[in-house]
Amino acid sequence: MADIGAHSGGKRVKNGHESLTASPGATLAESLRQKLEAAIAAGHLEPGSRLDEQEIAQRFGVSRTPVREAFRLMAANNLVELRGRQGATVRSIKAQALVEMFQVMAELEGLCARLAARRVSQAWGAQIGEIHQRLVTAGETGDVDVFYDINQEFHEAIYEASRNVFLADQTRRLRNQVAAYRRRVTKMPNRIADTIREHEAIMHAILAHDPERAHSAMRDHVNLLGDNLLDFLAAFE
Repeated sequence: MADIGAHSGGKRVKNGHESLTASPGATLAESLRQKLEAAIAAGHLEPGSRLDEQEIAQRFGVSRTPVREAFRLMAANNLVELRGRQGATVRSIKAQALVEMFQVMAELEGLCARLAARRVSQAWGAQIGEIHQRLVTAGETGDVDVFYDINQEFHEAIYEASRNVFLADQTRRLRNQVAAYRRRVTKMPNRIADTIREHEAIMHAILAHDPERAHSAMRDHVNLLGDNLLDFLAAFE
């Protein structure tokens, strides 16, 4: 299984174990769910991969009870499938369903961008500009993993800028479900250069307080259209 702690804030301790400290008001199961979901969202736990209950319990120094509960919570969020004696596996999504999910994702992110264009201050430009510059630098190095993580930061900043907590939460939930597949999109030929160009258009529209242009630019950026859709579907063959 992937090194969860390396990608979701866990701290490595002796014998390969990772610390698991529950957040204020959160149970061990909830904290474990957050770590596992972060690994899935980052694309480090691939669709179809099995989550070993005993291994996870040993890694985080907990009993199997919070691990099982974390699996149930993740299943409720459609991130894993529970298969009886076979345990839990990261959910795989069929191509047609995935295309439909990307279409909805595009509208949700487009709405985040639309609201951000209406609500952000010019001071927000410094924050998004710094993230974008790091994205450009990562693109020049060709490190897809670093690029993907910074790309997530860019989108997260726009969710927050929408100043609509419910919308941001729903967008994250759907993003987490398709995260591993979004990473695959990032690995498509020319996608890094296209992403940088599209992010610039989104950023400029938001800072110009142009809701319609921001919505359109973000929707087209996230959605799978034309040849990109055909190329993406071909990857499933």
